[in-house]
Amino acid sequence: MTFQQAARAGRKAGRQAGRATRQAARCGGRALGIGLRSGARRYLPEPPPIQGVPEGRIVDLPGRDGSTFVVDMPGPTPDAPTVVLLHALGCTAYLTWAPLLETLNQDYRVVAFDLRWHGRGIRSPKFRFEDCADDVPAVMDALGIEQAVVVGYSMGGAIAQLTWVRHRHRVSGLVLCSTARNYRGGLGERMFFPFMTAAMDPMSSFLLEKVERIAAGLPDLPSADAADLSAWGMNEVRSTSAWTMPAALGELGRFNSKSWITGVDVPTAVVITEKDRAIPARRQHRLGASIPGAQVYGVEGGHTSLFMRADRWQPVFLEALAGVVARIPADQVAAVL
Repeated sequence: MTFQQAARAGRKAGRQAGRATRQAARCGGRALGIGLRSGARRYLPEPPPIQGVPEGRIVDLPGRDGSTFVVDMPGPTPDAPTVVLLHALGCTAYLTWAPLLETLNQDYRVVAFDLRWHGRGIRSPKFRFEDCADDVPAVMDALGIEQAVVVGYSMGGAIAQLTWVRHRHRVSGLVLCSTARNYRGGLGERMFFPFMTAAMDPMSSFLLEKVERIAAGLPDLPSADAADLSAWGMNEVRSTSAWTMPAALGELGRFNSKSWITGVDVPTAVVITEKDRAIPARRQHRLGASIPGAQVYGVEGGHTSLFMRADRWQPVFLEALAGVVARIPADQVAAVL
């Protein structure tokens, strides 16, 4: 056998081994997935039951590159405080906030909408947190709302901070949940996030094409029937393209409110998930300590406590929100245009 023949035989064997390895990995992955799901059903807490969610509508936002899906639940009285809810990375307004919408609506006018590149949100040429923050007052304008308490969970918490600094006169209070001033604390993050930020910018058009492909196949409106929670939740997850994630991670790496968050001058609460592995609790505590007069609340749970530990998380969050509203001047509580 010549060297060339040996090389060809080696390459053929390598390809066959590669195919066998990939097939084994797929089979092993499926088996692992089944095992994990079975274990999860056995050991993890059940998410809260949701029989249905309030219906929303597509709202056009003039000057903001498009339209987005909005849930607008009128309050129990015309002068009820307004709360604008900003969702987490890779989620939708429904997927993050569904367990709380009906409960919140007992005391507040509740507004939630899909952020850019998520669900039925605006599909702009690039994904930028600043654009997401500027969409908040645009949604408020479309609904006739002058001021509101802005609530953000995880990524939504970063966008809520930006909403305050860019549109201070529209924000009467803040509730920042499971979020931080920045996301570059550890050595690995300081190496990873600059790379992601630099790499994603020239890829924006490619990523947008992928995001639009998913969006084009969506029904006009998401289903409000959540009786089959697993199927409903999976449909909401699938409504956001996986290609949104690298763009959003690049923005997380770029975000840093450390230099200006100390200037927050509206009633604020910070809700901390004390066992959070996605955004360590120490960073959440630093955020709370940086905001003058902020009330800090702790929940014994991880990053998904809003959904998977709702029995623990919801009472703490509702207390935090009520504390913020109680400190807002009376003439700003129900400010409508």
